[in-house]
Amino acid sequence: MKPVRKAVLPVAGLGTRVLPGSKTVPKELLNVVDRPILSYIVAEGRAAGIEHFVFVTGRGKNAIEDYFDHHIELEAQLQAKGKTALLAEIVGELPKPGEMSFVRQMQPHGLGHAVWCARDIVGDEPFAVMLPDMLMEGPVAPLKQAIDAQAKVGGNIIVVEPCPPGEAHKYGVVALDGAGGRLNKMTGMVEKPPKGTEPSNLFISGRYVLQPEIFAILADQERGAGNEIQLTDAMATLMKSQAFHALEYEGTTYDCGDKIGLLRANVAFALKRTDLGGDARAAVLDLLK
Repeated sequence: MKPVRKAVLPVAGLGTRVLPGSKTVPKELLNVVDRPILSYIVAEGRAAGIEHFVFVTGRGKNAIEDYFDHHIELEAQLQAKGKTALLAEIVGELPKPGEMSFVRQMQPHGLGHAVWCARDIVGDEPFAVMLPDMLMEGPVAPLKQAIDAQAKVGGNIIVVEPCPPGEAHKYGVVALDGAGGRLNKMTGMVEKPPKGTEPSNLFISGRYVLQPEIFAILADQERGAGNEIQLTDAMATLMKSQAFHALEYEGTTYDCGDKIGLLRANVAFALKRTDLGGDARAAVLDLLK
């Protein structure tokens, strides 16, 4: 079984749910405390053993590539002012040579199309998909949980989590062959099922481990919901010939493509910081008076 070495990050979206903040700044570069969302996503991937990140970008997203590059003037200023700890933090986040690639999704044809754009870089090996507006944390990096599950059962892994009570009809929901523990074989996926017909209360979250055969399916995938090429539709086709397992991961998800989700992430991550947690808690309590 080939290891999972590469991760595809679709970052071409316009971020309409967080406008006007994403008008000139890519939503993936909006801050959670003092660093962009993408910083956390890449750190999670590295913790899971990812060696190569493939960013699928679009028009107006050049700042993402710039973020993961040297800023010579800034680094020189920090060095001259003796701010060596901050300099080390900034430089330490930079990629190793060949660790990142950037491809362009010329038109917004959907998540499935974005993943397909990475096909030549991924090649003939299993790969991860990390949705960069879904900030996920846990006792073990969420993507590592998925990769470890894939090493155990093979095939394809979809990370899932429970829907809020009574809201399963709003999501893409998985159908399971039994429900024993956190890792279960899937029998299907239903996008926004009519209320009362949901096969489970587990919705598809922001991490996947997929086999490369998905690319051939995506190449001919017809448009689905929203008149877009949907990754869910292609996975449903691949499920006819390959096993899919749903992993209910241990951790918490913050939807940073949503204004309240982004706010929740900022508060939660600030409170956990050893250097900022006390002041952050005092500030929140003061606002709640």
